Amino acid sequence: MPNQINVSFFTLPVELVYRILDHQSDYTITLTTLDLAFGEIGDVGAQHLASGLRDNTTLTALHLYRNQIGDVGIQHLADTLQYNTTITTLDLDFNRAGHLGAQHLRDALRHNTILTTLNLKGNQIGNVGAQHLSDGLRYNTALTALNLYRNLIGDIGVQHIGAILRYNTTLATLNLGNNQIGNVGAQYLSDGLQYNEALIALDLCANHIKDIGSQHLGVALRHNTTLTNLNLDSNQIGDVGAQHLGDALRHNPILTTLDLCGNEIGDVGIQQLSDGLRHNTALATLDLGYNRVGNIGAQHLSDGLQHNKTLTALFLANNQIGNVGAKHLSDGLQHNTKLIFISLQMNLMSEDAKHAINEFTERNQRMIKS
Repeated sequence: MPNQINVSFFTLPVELVYRILDHQSDYTITLTTLDLAFGEIGDVGAQHLASGLRDNTTLTALHLYRNQIGDVGIQHLADTLQYNTTITTLDLDFNRAGHLGAQHLRDALRHNTILTTLNLKGNQIGNVGAQHLSDGLRYNTALTALNLYRNLIGDIGVQHIGAILRYNTTLATLNLGNNQIGNVGAQYLSDGLQYNEALIALDLCANHIKDIGSQHLGVALRHNTTLTNLNLDSNQIGDVGAQHLGDALRHNPILTTLDLCGNEIGDVGIQQLSDGLRHNTALATLDLGYNRVGNIGAQHLSDGLQHNKTLTALFLANNQIGNVGAKHLSDGLQHNTKLIFISLQMNLMSEDAKHAINEFTERNQRMIKS
């Protein structure tokens, strides 16, 4: 019986790869993963590859990262996907797919019942392409992970994605980072999330959500019953946005990871988030790194930590917490037995102050192990 292996063809001529795919039954190996990253195969190479895969019944993962594949090459691959019964992962990150390429992928998604992961990071599908993919997801019942990071989608494109989230019952992971999404787009997503019962992880990093967009997402968090991981890194949400999210944390029993790194949140915003932590019963990881948390903010966090029973990891790197704030955190951790990790580098506190805080997290680690 042939051995099943994962193969990378970084150093082989692409013509040889096509020949192997065409005559795979003549070899003693069975390809399950094919990695052609940085192969520069282009549209013509994608056409040959698609031809070789048309009758393939063993390959489950195809990685085509940075291959200069445009809409024409995407069309050939998408045509093959409509009939392929084995490929579950397709990586097209950093190619040249535009809205026409997205249209071809839409057609594939309408018919394909096997593909579970589609990576399109760093392409150029735009808002029209987002509409095409959303139309494909309307009929697709297999895809569970979709990466659309940096695709120029904008608020108009997200409107279509938000609409499909109301009805889609399989997509679990969605990356919409760095897509020029503002507060209007956040509202569209919020509307969809309130009805969605499948999505577990949503990445909205490096957009323009700001405080109004955070208010919309806060509404979604009050009603959504499945989302456990939300990334809002670098969205300029500020203190007002933090207040809306803090209010949502009071009522949300599902979210376990919240990334608010690099969001211009100061002591006032931290107070609102800490108030949310006092009542929250689910959040395990909170990232507040690269914000404007000072000694007063640390005091608010201390108050929240004294009452919180679920948070296990807290990131506070690159803030403005001094020794006074460190003392507040230590006081709060005296009564907290759940936090086992805290990140404090690039603050204004002494090494002794950091050590005093870490003693409590190490104590909690020992308690968990015992």
